[in-house]
Amino acid sequence: MTLTLTQIQTILEKENLLREFITPAKWCLTAPFEKNFQQLSYDSRQVDENTLFFCKGNNFKQDYLEQALEQGLSVYIAEQAYEVDAELAIIVHDIRKALAVLSMAFYDHPQEKLKIVGITGTKGKTTTAYFAKKILDRSNGQKTALFSTLSTTLDGITFFKSQLTTPESLELYKMMHQAVGNGMTHLVMEVSSQAYKVARVYGLTFDVGIFLNISPDHIGPIEHPTFEDYFYCKRQLIANSKKVVLQNETDHSDLLLEMAQQRNIPVITYGDMGADYHVEPLEHPLSFVLQAEADDLGLNGEYTIRLAGDFNKENASAALIASRLVGADLANAKKGLAEALVPGRMNLLIKENGAHIYVDYAHNYLSMKTILSFAKDNHPEGKLTVVTGSTGNKAESRREGLGQAIGEFADAAILTMDDSNFEDPKKIADEIQEAIQNEQVSVSYIEDRKRAILQAIEAAGPNDAVILAGKGTDNYMTLNGKDEFYEGDYVIVENYLNK
Repeated sequence: MTLTLTQIQTILEKENLLREFITPAKWCLTAPFEKNFQQLSYDSRQVDENTLFFCKGNNFKQDYLEQALEQGLSVYIAEQAYEVDAELAIIVHDIRKALAVLSMAFYDHPQEKLKIVGITGTKGKTTTAYFAKKILDRSNGQKTALFSTLSTTLDGITFFKSQLTTPESLELYKMMHQAVGNGMTHLVMEVSSQAYKVARVYGLTFDVGIFLNISPDHIGPIEHPTFEDYFYCKRQLIANSKKVVLQNETDHSDLLLEMAQQRNIPVITYGDMGADYHVEPLEHPLSFVLQAEADDLGLNGEYTIRLAGDFNKENASAALIASRLVGADLANAKKGLAEALVPGRMNLLIKENGAHIYVDYAHNYLSMKTILSFAKDNHPEGKLTVVTGSTGNKAESRREGLGQAIGEFADAAILTMDDSNFEDPKKIADEIQEAIQNEQVSVSYIEDRKRAILQAIEAAGPNDAVILAGKGTDNYMTLNGKDEFYEGDYVIVENYLNK
């Protein structure tokens, strides 16, 4: 992988990004010499004489460039010239856009070798992404890469923790290139508002863009100054997709449809009776029907998922439509959706007597309130039992929030271990209990998390709900600075029910 200075000039001129070249002797509009670059970097610690170094970031300092030059760097690219001893400075109008288009070219345009589904929305991106990946994996033999908030996979099988919802453009195209090298044919990726705000996906066209919803979020001095700015960035996904899947009831859907129509971009809507595909929940909490008058995709029928909540049925519908548009076959789409499990996101298992067991990552007041209020609404006549703890040696304020939510919604709580690290888990549990300002809530303590879970499940009656919060599908427990093996809440319940 290389880029020549002549290629860089051509790419930047095509995008109207190039201002000039500056050498110690003169300024010029064409490359004053030829040079091959074997590496792109914006990290001053990772450069050599064959690196093109990008001076980018709100906190960029000239010191970083000077450090890179000391390590042999001779050429840099920036929005301004610096008073440094460099062989060449490439000056551009927008350094982030330049990074995106040059990264794309350096890694040989990997996006052209993948079918890419991009997903945006204030809520539901990760769930929809996991649904789509599982559907496509069923159809293409696990050849689907995934870039999500939760995790990333470049080979369709091995996952690692994501640093950003949407990676920086240099990492984005590097990972796409690796995915292509690993034989991947499809990529499902979450697209954050920041991805457009700071040009991480500048120049990238999605085969299908999914727009789930929009509501005020990420508003503030660090991210988006106003809702208008947030929404503007979000809707750029539509302008940069070949086809669009849209929730027809989302706020400002009329503007989104107008935007697509102006660009002659086909749109398929899903949602209520007015949508192309109507999503109809069934009496069974994990089943729904998808129905269209003009069912061009052959999706009419009944589907089953493993996540609770009608909103997840809509997320599943969006994933089904998008996956069909990029080649998933119907039989495998149905099977894949029924198998999809999103780690720690309202995973529902049902006991033989009808009791519902929810496994969720809820770990603070807001997330605990969300899952408990949902369970309360759906089990008005049953007992609501929570099994939870809280992490040790960090985020101690969460404990009060957990106790507050439990006091507001639950009937019983079993406090237990949850990554207590160097802290005493009983001390953590006591702090949660102190915040449960409701004497009607029955509270007990069982340090062994598996035993606590099994006791809650065994006691659950036909109308009851059990919420296992905090660990999700994690298969480790952090104790005394080490991650020790732990079966995982979901596996413990699954094994119990299989018996």
